[in-house]
Amino acid sequence: MLHFRRWQTWSILVVCLLSILLALPNTLPANVLAWLPAWYQKARIHLGLDLRGGAHFLLEVDIESVFRQKAEGLIDQARAELRKANIQIGVARPQGTGVIVPLRDPADLSRALEILRGLDSSLQAEAVGDREIKLAPSEVEVRRREQQIIDQSIEVLRRRVDPTGTTEPTIQRQGSNRILLQVPGIDDPQDLKNRINKTAKLAFHMVNEDFQPGQSMPSNSERLPYVDQRGTAENPQIVVLRRVIVGGEDLTDAQATFDQQTHRPIISFAFTTAGGRAFCTATGQNVGKRLAIVLDEGPQYGGRKVISAPVVQGSICGGHGIITGSFTTKETNELALLLRSGALPATLTVIEERSVGADLGADAIRAGTIAALIGAALVAVFMIAIYGFFGVLSVVAVAFNVVMIFAVMSALQASLTLPGIAGIVLTIGMAVDANVLIYERIREEKAAGRTALSALAAGFERAMSAIIDANVTTLIAGLLLFGFGSGPIRGFAVTLSVGLITTLFTAVLLTRLMVSEWYRRARPAQLNI
Repeated sequence: MLHFRRWQTWSILVVCLLSILLALPNTLPANVLAWLPAWYQKARIHLGLDLRGGAHFLLEVDIESVFRQKAEGLIDQARAELRKANIQIGVARPQGTGVIVPLRDPADLSRALEILRGLDSSLQAEAVGDREIKLAPSEVEVRRREQQIIDQSIEVLRRRVDPTGTTEPTIQRQGSNRILLQVPGIDDPQDLKNRINKTAKLAFHMVNEDFQPGQSMPSNSERLPYVDQRGTAENPQIVVLRRVIVGGEDLTDAQATFDQQTHRPIISFAFTTAGGRAFCTATGQNVGKRLAIVLDEGPQYGGRKVISAPVVQGSICGGHGIITGSFTTKETNELALLLRSGALPATLTVIEERSVGADLGADAIRAGTIAALIGAALVAVFMIAIYGFFGVLSVVAVAFNVVMIFAVMSALQASLTLPGIAGIVLTIGMAVDANVLIYERIREEKAAGRTALSALAAGFERAMSAIIDANVTTLIAGLLLFGFGSGPIRGFAVTLSVGLITTLFTAVLLTRLMVSEWYRRARPAQLNI
């Protein structure tokens, strides 16, 4: 149990050395870091919003535009169903969260009401006069959709500003249509604003093949700028049907890649099961017609535009496709990233922007540091007083444990917040506990009459199961906290999970290696523990 092969010894020492090197940038002054490579300078732990402040944004969600878009789709749906029943209607128009459907013949009112009430259980249809019907979602459905839009916007924002789950931004709803966003340690607020505002919402529409130049624009169509693959025409435009065949919410993946024939940058994408089925049906019904791929990058980036309009050659099934266009490699990478993070359901407008200071302040941080150092010193004194030389080894192991935690967090460029510090403190306690289990087990084996070597080997071997069980079960809890939690909860989960893994390394390998080397050199006849 105490024997290490040479490669095992060197592996443990290399891990410890790498940990020191990765954690080192956090202690170096700025003038020294300036002489080091850029990637090494960036490998540092960032203080969270509660420790060093950051950027503050108050965002307004354009919920009304979502309801307007839903209303336009509702008009097409109502027109199609009434047409099947040979009921003629006039020009339908949006009103609030619903639509007004005018009838040509008042005698069709009762039949039309029955048909429209059967469209969707969440919709309410009621007569307005003798020849108009108001079709709108119920008040409960409106509130549910508003909550859904806000929740989805918050989740998409979190994926965009904190893709690794370690930055720990504050994202919360304020009022009925606003979101508070606070991100720690932002050096370039404009870059963050670009990521927030860039909608990157993808939708597939059919081109209106019946529209002729000079005609008035039909209510079911709209004219959009068209950026073709050559990108040579000046301000080309194309008329597309408003009805969305498949929306960006049905995308499950988007990757930047290259066309194997032309070697041009393209984007490959995949649909959900429902999205793939809808796309397959739509393309099968429109063979020979043009399909417009519409990208909405927000008003700051030109709004909605058609990036490709290929002719449908046949049913496109299987749930996969590609987007071609006049893209650079950088543009395809950025667009694929935004599409993967999810489309914002509504436009977000920055209505307030400012910097925020640290909640704790310099005095509180200093006091917390002093408290942590005093606590660590008392633990070290206790371990040395109880276990003597073995207590010194445990202090060295716990110190390396902390270094390894900071090394991993530096490599991840994670943010350190108060919950994260709590996770580190808990980890230190568990690391000390692991050493106590080992040493107490060694004492028991010594009291049973075993030799020094036998007592050491048996103590490590028989304590391992308890140490591994305790750390692995806690690690499972930490992973669940990271998976289902957000913000400060994730920060606590990250430091706790990383600390548990490093605790297993220091307790199972590093402490045992130090004891093994000590015994090999000292060869004591009996143990003083």
